[in-house]
Amino acid sequence: MQNNRQIVKVKKIKGESKNPIMKIITGSLLVVASIFLIYGCNGKGAAKKEMQIAAETSAVSDTGYTGIKKYMSGKLLVKEVTFKNGVREGLMKSFYQTGELRQSFWYRNGLREDSAKWYYMDGRVFRATPYKNDTINGIQQQYYTNGLIKARIGYLKGLRTTEFKEYKKDGSLIIGYPELVVTVRDDYRTNGIYRIKLELTEKSTSVKFYRGEFLKGVFDTVHYKRINTIKGTGNLDLRKTGSPKPGYVGVIAEILTNYGNNYLVYKKIDLPYNDLN
Repeated sequence: MQNNRQIVKVKKIKGESKNPIMKIITGSLLVVASIFLIYGCNGKGAAKKEMQIAAETSAVSDTGYTGIKKYMSGKLLVKEVTFKNGVREGLMKSFYQTGELRQSFWYRNGLREDSAKWYYMDGRVFRATPYKNDTINGIQQQYYTNGLIKARIGYLKGLRTTEFKEYKKDGSLIIGYPELVVTVRDDYRTNGIYRIKLELTEKSTSVKFYRGEFLKGVFDTVHYKRINTIKGTGNLDLRKTGSPKPGYVGVIAEILTNYGNNYLVYKKIDLPYNDLN
């Protein structure tokens, strides 16, 4: 009889598991366990991803990195940049695909300073450009492969100056650049228009014309009006205004030389009338 009671008691306990309250408790425990399991898996994945991102960006400027960062394109070294506390400080170099030095810049507190250099593949300097506060300032020098000066071009705070000289491979100064030729058509009395035609002595040369003058010795296109130019010929139409105007107009020609540089020529054109604009 005692054994039978035990069996009945056991069956009764098993029957209680079908109680609705027990079902809710059991279900809740399963849900909580599932959440912890999912969180644990996701946590590991997120941590791994964060570690990968940190490794990839360990030398980016906003990380405070100090040292030399190498930038690669596949197995090719593209450039090397020196950082100090996350800011470019010191030498930056870029390379040709064949591995030779292509450019070198010097940075101070994230800004280009001193002389930036471009190189021929044999290591000789092709061009040296002076920088101050990340802006070209001074005389840019270009070189032939034999080491002789090819050109000297002036800059002031990023703007071109009138300083310009080009040299032949033997070191002699180049002269005889195309000259600016001006012809006029005076229709002032008939329709109030005074047309100025601008050309170069060598019409095949690429040129841009501007209305204006050098400002404090620099060429600043912000303050100039571009003159419509078609096939090397520019046309500037001045119109009668009836109000006093300067008795001249200034024109600047930006001429592309055979060496790929821009030669600047200014010409003051006197006007026969004092109300043209």
